[in-house]
Amino acid sequence: MSDFRQQALDYHALPTPGKISIELTKPAETVRDLALAYSPGVAEPVRAIAENPDDVYRYTAKGNLVAVISNGTAILGLGNLGPAASKPVMEGKALLFKRFAGLDSIDIEVTHRTTQDFINTVASIAGTFGGINLEDIKAPECFEIEQALIERCDIPVFHDDQHGTAIVTSAGLLNALEIQGKDIATVQIVCMGAGAAAIACMELLIKCGAQREHIYMLDSKGVIHTRRSDLNEYKQLFANNTDKRTLQDVITGADVFVGVSGPDLFSAEDLSLMAPNPVVFACSNPDPEIHPDIANATRDDLIMATGRSDYPNQVNNVLCFPFIFRGALDVRASAINDEMKLAAVTAIRELAQEPVPESVLKASGVDSLSFGRQYIIPKPMDPRLCKRIARAVAEAAIASGVARIDLPKNYMAE
Repeated sequence: MSDFRQQALDYHALPTPGKISIELTKPAETVRDLALAYSPGVAEPVRAIAENPDDVYRYTAKGNLVAVISNGTAILGLGNLGPAASKPVMEGKALLFKRFAGLDSIDIEVTHRTTQDFINTVASIAGTFGGINLEDIKAPECFEIEQALIERCDIPVFHDDQHGTAIVTSAGLLNALEIQGKDIATVQIVCMGAGAAAIACMELLIKCGAQREHIYMLDSKGVIHTRRSDLNEYKQLFANNTDKRTLQDVITGADVFVGVSGPDLFSAEDLSLMAPNPVVFACSNPDPEIHPDIANATRDDLIMATGRSDYPNQVNNVLCFPFIFRGALDVRASAINDEMKLAAVTAIRELAQEPVPESVLKASGVDSLSFGRQYIIPKPMDPRLCKRIARAVAEAAIASGVARIDLPKNYMAE
């Protein structure tokens, strides 16, 4: 582990600090080039944009530019370490946007006193960008921040810790339930964790057909129920009218366990209480709520997913967020709405059921992959993801009325 730590530090430090840089897209070698790039030539697009604000997409990089913005209050699983400490993660997010979807991205770390200060800061600079990806902002403030920015900005605002996790989880879970012969409308779901990701996951699963009364959510004090007086407005949405109080109470006979909490909080004994053919998404990272080796030794009828790349069925946000923004920006969407999220769920789910290209097998280091218990979610390096998800999202944006332009005729054709 110490060797890996040093490798990670060297990766970020050498040969140039950081993971992103700015590159030029136009020549700047001659006096003529500079006259076109800056004074006096730059005055022409300035006049054009002043006359027609939509021309900003024609003459600047706005339409392909995403801001990755954080205050560092919930960095990975490390907690509130501040804006500066969040910068490597935000640069990493920018790297992923470029690598997987060809989107330019810049990270912005905000120091602020109040939630309103953060909202005002981001809203004030939003016009620079084609979209805003919020990241690593703690709950419950993240809900207020995202909602306020959606209302104030006319570009897509997307908190990936909430919705990216929810989209990939929903796609994988629907596939797992299909394999296990279970119906999303009737299964009992236990969610360990009540933060941003947990609440977003459960809300999207409800939009996919799960019943709210069949969901039991737990926080650090146990089951969230209607007789508790310490619940914020977001947890109250999942307060069950029940006498059950412990994990063991609610996991008995449950069909699904979703963990977005912390390591080693779900034991083999807990797993043994679940219904036949259970589905377990233990997504605490890097150490899951139950280790896959323990889970598979406990139940041979299990489908399991984690957030780890070294086990099957990795729940990884990179499966969706670059491509959701790609599709949204390509039709100049004003928002990323539920219809677009559900379109992404369907696209991911369907792709996992198709034959896997040889290039993906090679990149994954395996001889074969086929839809089943060990393969319910596509691999992040699958080259079909961008085309499928971006097109599905763009078409959903058009159909739901948030797109400003139509797609080119052969957009993302395979």
